[in-house]
Amino acid sequence: MSGHSKWANIKHKKAKSDAQRGQAFSKVTKEIIVAARHGGGNPDANIRLKAAIQKAREINLPTDTINRAIKRGTGELEGVQYEELVYEGYGAAGVALMVEVTTDNRNRAASDIRYIFSKHGGNMGESGSVSWMFKRMGYIAVDREECRFGEDDLMMASLDAGAQDFQAEEDTYEVFTDPEGLDSVREALHRNGIKPTIVEITMVPMTTVTVAGDDVGKVLRLIDALEEHDDVQKVHANFSISQEEMVKYAG
Repeated sequence: MSGHSKWANIKHKKAKSDAQRGQAFSKVTKEIIVAARHGGGNPDANIRLKAAIQKAREINLPTDTINRAIKRGTGELEGVQYEELVYEGYGAAGVALMVEVTTDNRNRAASDIRYIFSKHGGNMGESGSVSWMFKRMGYIAVDREECRFGEDDLMMASLDAGAQDFQAEEDTYEVFTDPEGLDSVREALHRNGIKPTIVEITMVPMTTVTVAGDDVGKVLRLIDALEEHDDVQKVHANFSISQEEMVKYAG
């Protein structure tokens, strides 16, 4: 459904520097705080919190840090108050982007995101200008090389567990669920010995824009710049770029 999911998988496999790991710690800590604030501190009753904790463990965020973040979210500990915002806009070739931000300074975040769009040939739009092109869904990525199931067996296992759609890409199987069913599908895959590389609730584009040539670098540089901002949690885009060009850009 999304070329952006391919890009996420390519970057997931790249080695992380200490600086990148520190930024990842900060972002997932914010997500835990906000998830706990909105849905409570019990991950069994809060799917968003459960997913955030799982992501934190995957990047080896210390357990004490996870617990403190949960308590900050539920109000048991004092801390910075974060606000969730979504910015929308367009990049090169008319690619639509949704930028999820968690910040303690709305004015700074808006200014920074607008500057990044402008610097990389994009334009920030009004609220609602591109969100209608996306649907909120659960997303699971499984590495083909690490999957003990064949394509048909994995597809049937996913659909039997409640998945809504299944796609086979060049090196990744992609499973799409409704947001509420994400955890049950993930658990079903785990019971079958399948460990996904990505499990998240995301915004999936309903249509995509094909990007080629010089626009590939422009689009991916814009997305990289947005994702490198400390306040940005996720960037969703509706581009379609060939695997070869993505790998070439990633180096």
